[in-house]
Amino acid sequence: MKSWYLLYCKPRHEVRAQQNLALQDVESYLPMITQLKTVRNKKQMVTSPLFPSYLFIYFDPQIISVSKIHNTRGANRIVGCREDMTPIDDRIISALKIRIQEYVPQEEKSLTKGDKVKFVDGPFKDLEAIFDENNPDKRCHVLFNIMGQQKRILVDLTNLQAISKSDQVT
Repeated sequence: MKSWYLLYCKPRHEVRAQQNLALQDVESYLPMITQLKTVRNKKQMVTSPLFPSYLFIYFDPQIISVSKIHNTRGANRIVGCREDMTPIDDRIISALKIRIQEYVPQEEKSLTKGDKVKFVDGPFKDLEAIFDENNPDKRCHVLFNIMGQQKRILVDLTNLQAISKSDQVT
């Protein structure tokens, strides 16, 4: 009976394995995600596999031999393939396809020195600070009032949200 299985591919050969499996009439699904990344000091939208080196395949092991899948160019092995292979529930694949379609890539936050920000996550949640400067690896420095003194701390940029002029308390 046809079921979904997880195929481990050779590094960066997911697309090649998918193409070669299609030539053997094996249905496959490679979830891709688009993200804003810095490539050679330029910001670009880059599409890459959601699960690097993994590919979901849909086939019947009684009709297509497992060794034929293992010997496909770009493929390495079916995950959990011992005596009994464990199929993946169809609902998981369906839910994954829906979530990938609904995903909207987040653009990098563009804050400038002096902007008021609010923590949206972490130990300082709902507290305000002043943005100071960006740092590599999606981190930044903010000026934060602690016990009556203004301190410069390094925080994760994803924990911050810019406060619009209308949201600021005067």
